[in-house]
Amino acid sequence: MQLVDILGAGAVKTIASCTSKKRLFHDLGELAESCYDLNPTSVIDALIEREGLGPTGVGHGVALPHARLSDIDSVKGIFLRLEKPLSFDAVDRQPVDLVFALLAPQNAGVEHLKALALVSRTLRDQAVCAKLRANSDAATLHTILTEVHATQAA
Repeated sequence: MQLVDILGAGAVKTIASCTSKKRLFHDLGELAESCYDLNPTSVIDALIEREGLGPTGVGHGVALPHARLSDIDSVKGIFLRLEKPLSFDAVDRQPVDLVFALLAPQNAGVEHLKALALVSRTLRDQAVCAKLRANSDAATLHTILTEVHATQAA
């Protein structure tokens, strides 16, 4: 599995201002609808429900919200770069500016975990995060994310 397999080119966006975690989940839901034809309310509700189990802010300005959905047939990713970092209850208490959401089928099991591990590994790389923070163009961000793992795998 590579990020290019789960992250559609249209599922990458820079957001100038996001005022709350709930608003962020709405933005993710809208993007999931436009890119993957998913029900935005289902996406928002699933993300909020998962976040209720514990915050998905993993530290160093990165959040990995994720949820399982009944109306999806494969793991899908959405990446948002926030121009203004957002308080996200991250483990290191730092605000978040890089958000990679994963949406998986209810019964995805190991595929969901592999995707989460892949995204986590990618966004633990400080050089990758620096490149993502230095660019706001969606196509450039998509390229940075999808070429990283492909290069490492080669």
